[in-house]
Amino acid sequence: MTLQSASAAEDLARRLRPGFTLGVAAAAFQIEGALAADGRGPSSWDAFAEKPGAIVDGDSPAVACDHYNRTDEDIALMRELGVDSYRFSLSWPRIQPDGKGTINSQGLDFYDQLIDKLLAAGISPMVTLFHWDTPLPLEHDGGWLRRPTAERFAGYAAAVGDRFGDRVTHWVTLNEPVSVALQGYALGVHAPGHRLLFDALPAAHHQLLGHGLAVQALRAAGVTGAVGVSNLHSPVRPASNRFMDGLMGQAFDLILNRVYADPILLGRYPKPPVQVKPWFRALGNVPDSDLQTIHQPLDFYGLNYYYPIKVASGSGEGDAPSGQASIMARLPFHLAAFPEYESTGFGWPVAPEHLGILLRELKDRYGDALPPIHITESGASFPEPGHVSGPLHDSNRIDYLASHLEQALRATAPGGLAHDVELLGYYVWTLMDNFEWAAGYSQRFGLVHVDFDTLERTPKKSFYWYQALAKARRH
Repeated sequence: MTLQSASAAEDLARRLRPGFTLGVAAAAFQIEGALAADGRGPSSWDAFAEKPGAIVDGDSPAVACDHYNRTDEDIALMRELGVDSYRFSLSWPRIQPDGKGTINSQGLDFYDQLIDKLLAAGISPMVTLFHWDTPLPLEHDGGWLRRPTAERFAGYAAAVGDRFGDRVTHWVTLNEPVSVALQGYALGVHAPGHRLLFDALPAAHHQLLGHGLAVQALRAAGVTGAVGVSNLHSPVRPASNRFMDGLMGQAFDLILNRVYADPILLGRYPKPPVQVKPWFRALGNVPDSDLQTIHQPLDFYGLNYYYPIKVASGSGEGDAPSGQASIMARLPFHLAAFPEYESTGFGWPVAPEHLGILLRELKDRYGDALPPIHITESGASFPEPGHVSGPLHDSNRIDYLASHLEQALRATAPGGLAHDVELLGYYVWTLMDNFEWAAGYSQRFGLVHVDFDTLERTPKKSFYWYQALAKARRH
């Protein structure tokens, strides 16, 4: 770590208010491996990963980081890092292999021990109930396109709330329901691989219904921790001041942002412009009782921010939120580039100032209905070698994290752009390199380098920068 980056860590540390949470985040399917251990059933992602061409280089999630067998080593890394909190997901098929009925006690035991070990290490657990790995039997029955999946999800939430509710400090019902609906059901680049375009919107609604039912189930179970959700949000901008670019920008803002946040925070779906209203017909006859269920009071709102989006009218593949999707050529809009910004390994623009803009937009849109915010994911992948002999000098990741955290703190400080937003914490995506969904092992987001041949963990320079930040704010 350079003197300059150390100084930046110390400067940021001075600006963190007492009680501000610094954390790291991960997801079960991306790190655990052990896909058939201890009674775990298959998930939608197990099946998708077996499809030829679905995963870059044909990579397999079967082992991933082998976190299932290396929890002690990984918790030791987090303790060395000095973070306050670890956000991780429970594998629904590890706990309830069929997505309904029998609970697998061995799956519960694994997470029981993980939670106890985290608490013993002084690390608070933020548990995500669903991070995309739908039990395969439910997917075969229609998955999130069908209402019963939401009801099954509530039963699963009740079971884990009853088991872990006395020790989990924060609960996240869903992670990025937009990613499941858009990438999984609309564009087909993620599990389950459907290409339904706007006919995928029932998958959005049923996830949101599942969220509301899960909040009710957790609270009925008497959980002591705070309850929230994690939504992906991006500021959406039209590519020009032309009418059609503006209209398509409005439509995509609904698709990406408002279809998820409006019902959760306001209890209603947004009204689309009349020109595009037919696209949203699946949300036109939603029962009021569903909206009441979705609109549960929340203790916090999880924000995942990675990059802004620019929308232009006209067909074209453009840049799908996770790689190219040829089906986008059937749409009357496409995603345009930001040539003024540097980009990550995924080609995403590095635009930290848009995080402050996004916080302002959320507050303007939702006002007092916006709960206190945790930034539950922030991070970047960059091209990195598969094998290292020492700490990787990932200065680009240090710059990324420092600039994004700085923008969030600046925006929410007195007199800042989003001074009226209560910011509770910041979670880096991710602790260690992992199975990055359809990108396999080609994209590395971790503070810790993982050699996927040997599974050796090697902290990167960004690990030591984040460690310095955590230490400095305690003095």
